[in-house]
Amino acid sequence: MTSLKETKKKSQSPISFIQNLLIAHWRSLLLLFIGVYLPLQIFELLVAKLWQYEAGFPWDLPILLTIHSTAQPKLDVMAVAVTNLGLDMVIPILSIVAIILWQRKRWRSLAYLLTTTVGSIIINHTGKILLHRLRPQLWLSPALEKSTFAFPSGHATMSMTLVCILLILIWATSWRWLILAGGSLYVLVIAWTRLYLGVHFPSDILAGWMVAIAWSIGVSIIIKPNLTQPTVVGNQTQEETFLLPEETQLVSKE
Repeated sequence: MTSLKETKKKSQSPISFIQNLLIAHWRSLLLLFIGVYLPLQIFELLVAKLWQYEAGFPWDLPILLTIHSTAQPKLDVMAVAVTNLGLDMVIPILSIVAIILWQRKRWRSLAYLLTTTVGSIIINHTGKILLHRLRPQLWLSPALEKSTFAFPSGHATMSMTLVCILLILIWATSWRWLILAGGSLYVLVIAWTRLYLGVHFPSDILAGWMVAIAWSIGVSIIIKPNLTQPTVVGNQTQEETFLLPEETQLVSKE
């Protein structure tokens, strides 16, 4: 039988410790790489190319013209209605979810929802102001836009933010597959309306998606929504009304 002293000696091996640590957290590391780093890298490349080529990307114009070739009056009406509804429904849905989280005392999840939503709005508006990319002027669009700036797309950012928030909040349930399928269709339809109406370049849409994914997942890694703590008796869990030990220490220091 291995003695306690030998067990401690083995556990103190740097190679063994690092190996076990990486094995224990490989899912989080993979999520960080795919969900945060890669989207931010794509967003950075888009921004860099946009600064270099003010006219846009080589693939922006062909995609827009291809989609516009399907234009017809009935589609114009539908696209305008869908694009307006697609954005207008984001805040009401998130507000309903926020009320439910508040009533169920899921305060950590509520903090995640509010932080992610407000952050996405700020990031989107900041990007538009800093980059000043004008909207396409290829044809007369039936849609009326309040802002003249296009990059990143606000519709793409907020629609993807909504889907990401819902997915992360219900990921532990079987509903995630329904949200994933329905949410994917939702963001694609909203993206199509923006391109069909000629108010965004494809790169605007892609940038909005990437920054929304990176921000939503990044905030979830920090705030840890849905985190519960086992109670001493039984298998029940406490509500999300507690701070982790490390969070308590940070608050006490401040």
